[in-house]
Amino acid sequence: MLRSTVLGTLFLFVSICVFAQEPPEEPKQINIVYGANFTKNETEYPGASIFSKDERQVQFEHQGADLWCDVAIYFQRENRLEAIGNVLLKQGDSVEMTAKKINYQGDEKLAKAWGNVVLKNADMTLRTDTLRLDRIKQEAYYQDNGTVIDSANTLTSRIGRYFMEQKKYQFLDSVHIDNPEYILDSEQLDYYTTSKNAYMYGPSTIVGETYKIYCERGFYDTKVESGYGIKNTKINYNNRIVEGDSVYFNKAREFASATNNITVTDTINNGVIRAHYAEVHKAKDSVFATKRAVSILVQELDSLYVHGDTLMVTGKPEARITRAFRNAKFFKKDLSGKCDSIHSEEKTGITQLIKNPILWNGANQMTGDSIHLISNLETEKLDSLKVLQNAFVISLDSISKKGYNQAKGINLYGQFVENELKIIDLVQNTEVIYYMYNDDDELIGIDKTVCSAIRITMANNDVEDLTFFTNPDGTIYTEAELPENSRKLQGFIWRGDERIMTKDDIFDEDDNNIELVKIRGIDNPIDIDAEEEERSKNESDPVNNLPNTKATDPRQKDASRK
Repeated sequence: MLRSTVLGTLFLFVSICVFAQEPPEEPKQINIVYGANFTKNETEYPGASIFSKDERQVQFEHQGADLWCDVAIYFQRENRLEAIGNVLLKQGDSVEMTAKKINYQGDEKLAKAWGNVVLKNADMTLRTDTLRLDRIKQEAYYQDNGTVIDSANTLTSRIGRYFMEQKKYQFLDSVHIDNPEYILDSEQLDYYTTSKNAYMYGPSTIVGETYKIYCERGFYDTKVESGYGIKNTKINYNNRIVEGDSVYFNKAREFASATNNITVTDTINNGVIRAHYAEVHKAKDSVFATKRAVSILVQELDSLYVHGDTLMVTGKPEARITRAFRNAKFFKKDLSGKCDSIHSEEKTGITQLIKNPILWNGANQMTGDSIHLISNLETEKLDSLKVLQNAFVISLDSISKKGYNQAKGINLYGQFVENELKIIDLVQNTEVIYYMYNDDDELIGIDKTVCSAIRITMANNDVEDLTFFTNPDGTIYTEAELPENSRKLQGFIWRGDERIMTKDDIFDEDDNNIELVKIRGIDNPIDIDAEEEERSKNESDPVNNLPNTKATDPRQKDASRK
């Protein structure tokens, strides 16, 4: 038994070695199937046999390929021939090529074609002036402009290579796809004739009826106008420009999404959204953004920054609504705030700070149950301010740096002039504590007053004047006369450490430490042949469920124009 096993193993080893050392298959001779008229011309074609047609064309055969022509110059010793006039080369039922002239080398199984070359299979037709067909590699190659027409598209390029087994084209230089629904231009493009999928490399643009796309690496399903870009991608999509490390788009769903380092620009309202994930819904005219999301309303001298865990911008350009949800914050010059959520409406000019709102105007802290900022619809500048229920204004005494100027009431109404808060009116049950100084910055006393209403006049975000209305009752105390525990009004909470000083302060630690999604294909090229194989197995892929559409031969277009 042991001897039998050893002999079997030895036989297998020897067989493998012999097989591995077998030389490549010897080239086979080109066969003459039908020679018709025969002649020789040793002066012009030494060693060649010349065949010309009669009522039938000359025919040759070579390892699964048949060739017909009017005249054939056959060099038997070199195993090659020159086929001239109405040449047809067929490789089984898979490929058919016609040309004015074909040189065929039997040892290399290589055909070189010239003059009105047409290569056809079941999926497409290629037209060019010169073409090399390598039957060993199963590749066709042109480098002097070619046009490919399949059931969906017309494609042109200066250089092209066709891989027969994968049914894939690789187009280089001035690549152009003409489709009734869109136009695509690219520096380099791989195109699969079965799925109609295109993979773009280098600067590429796609222009459809309602969108324009630019990318430098991407995928495009030409049948359903859907795809993605993963390098310098930009989509001009319904008055919005979407940019990001990775951008996906789908015409049928009227949808685009972007991942990592995103910018969504509103070209009508001068608005910008930045985030690390965003969705654009064209039919709803809306944008959804998250992951360090910020909405920027670009203004001439002072832009407004709005942040929340989630941002939503909805509505037509003249009626845009911006919402920031959870941990909402905003910043603009001399004005900032935070709350649970923000609701800003373009049509009314009202921005609402909802739930636990706080507002800073310069060094002045304002709180209340709800805060409204109202803009002038014509000038788009801030017009007025409302703090409703439990209005409270606090500022740190700028001279002593110890005490706090305070004013409170039921409601607060403010007025802006050129985006600067000038007047603050507090109404109902108002109270004030105010530190008074002379021109030498010496403390005169601490004013503590109760009345029905107070007007605070502001200059450069500081208190310039106080006016009391309706039976004010107050006293000016010296510092010694007013104990520390009486220097704060009921409900006093100082939140100076939360003040938003710059546009970067609207982001917290979690926002600044987001781990970005790793985008496949940015650092390492995608194996697109493997990806196409996976797509072909996916029954839900749209390309497996759509009927063919017919592209128009550009020559027919030209004829119709005449």
